[in-house]
Amino acid sequence: MKVEYSESTVINLIKGGNERAFEKIFREYFKSLHAYAFTFMKDDEQAEEVVQNVFCRIWEKRDQLKTDGSLKAYLYRAVHNESLNYLKHQKTRAAFQVHYNSNEEQPAEQASEKMMVAELNGHIQKALNDLPLQCRIIFQLSRFENLKYKEIADQLNLSVKTVENQMGKALKVLRLKLAEFLPIVLYILTRLYK
Repeated sequence: MKVEYSESTVINLIKGGNERAFEKIFREYFKSLHAYAFTFMKDDEQAEEVVQNVFCRIWEKRDQLKTDGSLKAYLYRAVHNESLNYLKHQKTRAAFQVHYNSNEEQPAEQASEKMMVAELNGHIQKALNDLPLQCRIIFQLSRFENLKYKEIADQLNLSVKTVENQMGKALKVLRLKLAEFLPIVLYILTRLYK
């Protein structure tokens, strides 16, 4: 004679470590939960792995099992969450792999690029230091602090026209002093945006 237990009785049996009750739930729900997981995973084996993970976790933490009503709803919610976590993990792994592969491709080329950038930064700093003080301050406020000419004029108690003239002077001097490095700048920019 087959005995049917209520859902709450089955949950209590599982909480108590009853393997037969757990196996019954596994057999009863596995197929439909697998189909549900497949809607997320689009892969039979991954869907199976997700459902098995859910059941393993339930068994491992059976003494803490709280279904808040329906066991079926609890299982579907658990498979839903596990599927999303699995997909998020896969996406993170794929992104890391792409990043890792792109960084591994040409370490020698990257080292030479870093040297070029360092050299270029040194020349830019030297050219900036060669600017007259007021000219350098205005250039730095505009280019590095992203202030508008009006904001710079207000901050330094100058007219906007003076700020414009000083910026023009700074750009002209920098263009002349850094002209020989234009090929390096272009090379670096093409590598950054390819």
